[in-house]
Amino acid sequence: MADFDIIVVGGSCAGSVAAYEAAKADASVLLVERGVRAGSKNMTGGRIYTHSLKKVFPDFEQEAPLERRVMHEKISMLTSESALTVDYSTKRMAEEQFASYTVLRGPFDEWLTTKAAEADVECIFGIAVEDLLTDASGRITGITAGGDEITSEVVILADGANSLLTRKAVGAPTPKASQMAVGIKQIIELSPELVANRMNTCGEEGAAWLFVGDVTKGRIGGGFLYSNKSSISIGLVATIADLQADSLPIYQLLEEFKAHPVVAPVLQGGKVIEHSGHMVPEGGYDMMPNLVGDGVIIAGESAMMCVNLGYMVRGMDYAIAAGMHAGRSAAVALANGNCSKEGLRLYTDALNESFVLQDLKQFSKFPHYMEKTTRLFNEYPVLVENIMNTLFLVDGSPMKPLQESVRPHLKEVGYMNLFRDAKGAMKSL
Repeated sequence: MADFDIIVVGGSCAGSVAAYEAAKADASVLLVERGVRAGSKNMTGGRIYTHSLKKVFPDFEQEAPLERRVMHEKISMLTSESALTVDYSTKRMAEEQFASYTVLRGPFDEWLTTKAAEADVECIFGIAVEDLLTDASGRITGITAGGDEITSEVVILADGANSLLTRKAVGAPTPKASQMAVGIKQIIELSPELVANRMNTCGEEGAAWLFVGDVTKGRIGGGFLYSNKSSISIGLVATIADLQADSLPIYQLLEEFKAHPVVAPVLQGGKVIEHSGHMVPEGGYDMMPNLVGDGVIIAGESAMMCVNLGYMVRGMDYAIAAGMHAGRSAAVALANGNCSKEGLRLYTDALNESFVLQDLKQFSKFPHYMEKTTRLFNEYPVLVENIMNTLFLVDGSPMKPLQESVRPHLKEVGYMNLFRDAKGAMKSL
């Protein structure tokens, strides 16, 4: 007889939710997290779309350690000296189905594991899972952690983007350098009044501000600012392939981003209270591993469930939905007495019917479009700067017709390039 019905590896969004759901279905569940506490090693930009969280915890607004409700969407295209910023807000952001909040992953992940523990999940922190146990047929039968062998009927892997366990469990290939990025983030402490003022919000409202262009010095990637209650999260993400090809390290990119003329006034006088880094899957659907094997389920970042569309970055809502389906499917498979790969396909069937895999499939071409369309990160920000200078800088010289002023800048990029890139964006989005 196994020690537990289900073992969950990883105490972040997907893992804690999976453990909670399985325990609610009367399975005996062990959650193992290598951090000294949940969230101690987790890093994210800091925004969660809460539609999937509400399906698991209907009253999360009264319990979860949320920061600010996002009521402004801002996107900036940067050169070294300029920024074109779109600032969008609508009352519809206040509607329940569209809710999103900024969060700090330390307290948020701790809250999730607390909810799992309240559902009778046994949680162990500060111990790394070293290996997976298998039987003669190759079926996963448990884990090795802290020198101990612990058995189970099902193992749910939710241990992050760089999961060696996933590679062993389902034969996932090592990701390409172009499919993985490095994210780096700092939390800058400021008063609640300054946070609202500088992020152009009112009261306890929050903003999400994304950047492209000079933030990564023309590389694939981008930057972000998120307003918390009494701090601002700032960071950037750049692909490993680009970072390998250049001598400028990512921490230097972050410092230059913080010093940009548009960003520096937002952070002025703030104190750095946290600095962290993280690997981020950027390859989309095409880099996802098999999601089930004999005795094993893969969820969250271990399954590469992230989408970066430039104007929107999502991962936590996918992880929570995947964790919910993983926990429920594992419990049903246990009840059916079939925890083989076929028996666990309940999980992939549920994901195929949900927004998770439908979204990832829908935007599967976009990572390839970003990889080959580097003009998005260098030539187009300069084009926008030149056009804006033509429109708004006045020195007393006779003004030319707008078409005559703008045409040379468009020709510099190339009309065919503009057409191809616009067509490619429409096809991939």
